Amino acid sequence: MRYGGLLVLLISIAIPLSAQDDGEGPASEKARKTYQQCLDYIHQRMKGAALDCFKKADKQDDEHCLACQKKMIKYGMELGEWKTAETAGEEIVAAAQGSRNVALAHHQLGIVFLNEGLDRHKNEAFSRAHEEMTLALAAAANFPDAYFVDGEALAHLKQDDTAKKQFEQFVRMSPEDDPLRQRALRYISDPDLARARMAPAFAITASDGQRVALDDLKGRAVLIDFWATWCASCRQALPHMKDIARKFQGQPLVILSVSLDDDERKWEEFVAKNEMTWTQYRDGGFKGPIATLFGVRAIPQTFTIDADEVLQDQHIGDAAIEGKLKKLVGRARELQAKETPKP
Repeated sequence: MRYGGLLVLLISIAIPLSAQDDGEGPASEKARKTYQQCLDYIHQRMKGAALDCFKKADKQDDEHCLACQKKMIKYGMELGEWKTAETAGEEIVAAAQGSRNVALAHHQLGIVFLNEGLDRHKNEAFSRAHEEMTLALAAAANFPDAYFVDGEALAHLKQDDTAKKQFEQFVRMSPEDDPLRQRALRYISDPDLARARMAPAFAITASDGQRVALDDLKGRAVLIDFWATWCASCRQALPHMKDIARKFQGQPLVILSVSLDDDERKWEEFVAKNEMTWTQYRDGGFKGPIATLFGVRAIPQTFTIDADEVLQDQHIGDAAIEGKLKKLVGRARELQAKETPKP
C-alpha cells in the first residue's frame, strides 16, 4: 500500500460525509445511470474507474450531485487524486446551507487539505486546512473535531503555541472517554508528536471485558494483528503469532488480534480452541471501525506501533516481524527506565 493510503487514519477523525443527506443520488436520469455504473465499478474494486465515473456523473448533474461529490472525496483521497477531492469539497462548500452544514462542509474540505499536506509535504496545503477549519468554527463554534484538526494543521506549520490552544479547547469540549482526548493531551505536552506518523487513536472492549485504549498503552510497543477464522493464510500464520505471544510474554509489548469475523460464536470457539490467550477483539468485517481506521483491505495484516504510539510498519501476510518487535520492545524499556523515579 502506498503511503498515501494511510493518510486518513493518521488524522484520526473520519470525514462526517453522512451528516448531509444525499437523497437518492443525482437528479438527472442520465446521471443516475452513470452513478449506478460507478457503484458497479466499486463492487468490482475498480476504484480508479469508479472515481472517473463519479466525476462524470457529477458533471452530468450540473455539479449538484452530493452523493457523487462524497465519493469523489473518498476515492480521491485514497488514490491521491487531490485536485479531484478538492474540487468535490469546494462544490459541497458552495452548496451548503445552514450553519451546521456549512461548518461540516468546510471541515471535510479542510481534512482533504490536511491529508494532501501529509502526502505531498506541502505547507500550502496545511495553511489551506487551517483556513477551512477557521471557517468551520466561524459557522459553528461548538465543533470539537474542527479544533482537533486545526491543531494538527497548525502543528505541521510549526505554530506550536496556537496548536496547543486548539488542542486544549478540544480537551475542554470532549468527553473523558473520547479516545482522541488522551491523544490531544499528549500533543499538548509534546507538539512533535502531532507531526509524527501516529497510529489512529481508538478504544475497544476486548473479549475479556477489558477496555483497551491505544493512548493508555503509552510506554509499551503494540502489535495489531488483523485476521479472521475464514482466512486460510491467517490460520497458517497462527502458530507464528502464538510463538510471538509466548516469546514476548512479560515484556513491554501488547498484542491485539482484531478479527474480521461476522459470526461471533464461531470466532469465540476458534479463539478458545486454539488457546489465543492474548487480547482479542472482533471488529466484524472490513467495514468495522478499527479495520476502517487502519485502512485494512487484505488479511492477515499486522501493524507495529512504538512506545510513543508512532506507527512504524505494516505487513501483509505472515511477515517476519520478530526483529522489529525486539527493537521496539528495547526502546520501550529505555523509555520506562527514564520515566521510573530513582530511589
